Amino acid sequence: MTVVGVLHPGSMGAAVAAQARLKGAEVLWCPTGRSSATTERALRYGLTAANDLGELTERADIILSICPPAHAEDVAVEVSAHPFTGIYVDVNAIAPASVARIYAIMSRTGANVVDGAVIGSPPSASKSARLYLSGPADALTPVTSLFAGSAVQAHPLPGGLGRASALKLSYSSYQKASRVLAAVSYALAQDYGVEEELLDIAKGRSTSYLAETSYIPKVAARSWRWGPEMKEVASALREAGLPADLATASAEVMSRWDNLKDSPVPITEVIEHLHGSPESEPS
Repeated sequence: MTVVGVLHPGSMGAAVAAQARLKGAEVLWCPTGRSSATTERALRYGLTAANDLGELTERADIILSICPPAHAEDVAVEVSAHPFTGIYVDVNAIAPASVARIYAIMSRTGANVVDGAVIGSPPSASKSARLYLSGPADALTPVTSLFAGSAVQAHPLPGGLGRASALKLSYSSYQKASRVLAAVSYALAQDYGVEEELLDIAKGRSTSYLAETSYIPKVAARSWRWGPEMKEVASALREAGLPADLATASAEVMSRWDNLKDSPVPITEVIEHLHGSPESEPS
């Protein structure tokens, strides 16, 4: 039986890990320092609690790091303090340069590093997600096999480390920035009392996020995680010699929603936060 360690079982991490468990793997997680919500989620998905990170790294053949992008390197540093020599899959929305730093960190332990990117909603009986993977061929095969026939559709990419993360950030740079732009556009229209007219225009274009105002509070609630991701997008764009202003600005806009973490509120309150400066918001 393949033993998988997941760091840490958030909504996406737990759902992805659960798919590996359904296909026959034992999935470990480390409760130390985690919230009651994380514990409840791990229990719901049938994950096995390890005594500590040392036990997890000792027993796991494959470790999946699925955490907020701002913590990806810190998590790698924590793991590297243990003699892990299996496959370390960084499934975080980070820039290729960040992947390279994680490779440098984990290679000290002898681990085989795989660059991963998950796109889609948390997988379940009714939803699937794509997991793109890049890195050494001998490491890609075991990770791909881990999810064969599950709701996680694994897609190996040629070309080495960084390809999966580049794909994720290419997608994120449009998907998340466009959501932010929709919120700002709606706020401006609301200030001038023309929001209904704006929605009427937007509804003529079935793919416009401007027609999805019910999603704006969800964007605000996720901005604590999406903001750092947009900073990684900016890093990737700068590395490629492309303008990073939109990604940087999107992260700045999201910072105005920092205190709405995981708590969707009415759209009127979300819009009100856009009018204040980050400095004036409570921490």
